[in-house]
Amino acid sequence: MGLQILALAGAGIIGALFARLLMSWAVIYYKKTFKYSREHGCELPPKYPQNERFIGYQIIGEGTKAAAEKRVLEMSMGRYDTTGHTYTVAAMGSTIFLTRDPENIKTVLATNFKDFGLGQRIYAFGPLLGHGIFTSDGAHWEHSRALIRPNFNKAHLANFESAETHFQHLVAKVPTDGSTVDLQPLFFNMTLDSATEFLFGQSIDSQLAAEGSESEKFSHAFDYAQVRVQHRNRVGRLASLIPDPEFKAACETVHAFADRYVAKTLKNRDQEKSSLVDMEKVGEKKRYVFLDEVAKETSDPKQLCDEMLNILLAGRDTTAGLLGNVFHCLARHPKVWKKLMAEVDELEGKIPNYETLRDMKYLKFVLNEALRLYPGIPTNARIALKDTILPRGGGPTGTAPVFVPKDSLVVYSTYSMHRRRDIYGDNADEFIPERWAADAPTGPLRPGWGYLPFNGGPRICVGQQYALTEASYTIVRLLQTYGSIENRDGEPWVEGYGLTLCSGNGAKVALKLR
Repeated sequence: MGLQILALAGAGIIGALFARLLMSWAVIYYKKTFKYSREHGCELPPKYPQNERFIGYQIIGEGTKAAAEKRVLEMSMGRYDTTGHTYTVAAMGSTIFLTRDPENIKTVLATNFKDFGLGQRIYAFGPLLGHGIFTSDGAHWEHSRALIRPNFNKAHLANFESAETHFQHLVAKVPTDGSTVDLQPLFFNMTLDSATEFLFGQSIDSQLAAEGSESEKFSHAFDYAQVRVQHRNRVGRLASLIPDPEFKAACETVHAFADRYVAKTLKNRDQEKSSLVDMEKVGEKKRYVFLDEVAKETSDPKQLCDEMLNILLAGRDTTAGLLGNVFHCLARHPKVWKKLMAEVDELEGKIPNYETLRDMKYLKFVLNEALRLYPGIPTNARIALKDTILPRGGGPTGTAPVFVPKDSLVVYSTYSMHRRRDIYGDNADEFIPERWAADAPTGPLRPGWGYLPFNGGPRICVGQQYALTEASYTIVRLLQTYGSIENRDGEPWVEGYGLTLCSGNGAKVALKLR
């Protein structure tokens, strides 16, 4: 009994010492952060009204309900409008900072780039995308970007032969009797076909695939895995504890597809190099394949697979979503269709090339406006890797700096920022391509960091020209093929918000041949 009493007493002493150590650490940390905050003139940002500010049941409930009703972005806009351009919420024991302030977003993405990281993204995206350019931080990300970026240049994007092939496959799916067609799923199939050909040298040809074929299985698995990744992203590290056999099977299907091409490329690499030398000797030119070029820099099959899947996700989905949203808008704005048609007709039926697409100003305005209203990545987030600050959002006027403790989540909304009336005017919610013209009634639009359809700073999208070129080519060719468009939806736009943004109702139209 005496030994038990001594043991209990010892345990109590150790517990008391541990509690004192924790309290001392808390006091030291508070003094340190208070000093840091005061030195930078930081003030508190507004708080979104909550019933309790620990678990965040209200926040979680509102978000779940909004997701089911396809209005997460609308809900987010409402919170900014009523609370402020920068504010905080409390959830799962943490304070989360939310902002649509261009200066704050510039700070996170560029000015203080090294203060922020992707945080837990790898736990959600890793099983599908591995360690690639969109899932990695630090030295690994720098290596990925150095590996990928040189392969996106004009010379590689200016060959439209394959684009025309996949476009014709799309046209074959469009009814000619004036009946309704949903263009959006056709765009997703077309961009999947073109992206796989660009990356792997062989298209999956999903537009031609029969039900039950390998192509159809891959396409279904890729789409399903993305839906599950979005769910995993919401639960963070806990995702690895939740059994999901269908997600695992989908990832295995996707990886098996990419692994086949990687293995073939590595096996034939020496022969390919020899063949290239021989063809150059006789004046021939080897067809450009993204994977072949990247394989010249690394022999790691895992890295090659990861990088290809990262680029496939971005290159396929953002472009398809953009096209769906463009034609959702064109079907509802006949004056814009007519004006764009006039510019297309200046080509006199000639198939466009890189230079002619670049010179089409009104087409650029249409794309800019669609990307403003419906950015491909409408919301993004970073984790503070150290104690840092946001330059705006604190105090009664919202102009004071805001202290952001280490490990805090900072969420930024390009969707909401792109609709700020103080940046884009009272008609910021409307689709008006002319606002981008130099002679616009309100003057030339120069939103700076207030317009970020492809992110910004060191992590700006490496494939933005690929996406814009493919979207531009498809739009021009569709307007060269069809003389009129009719809206067959009748409903307002709602979000289709997964990893990327598309129209939740698709793009249901009727097209009439010229």
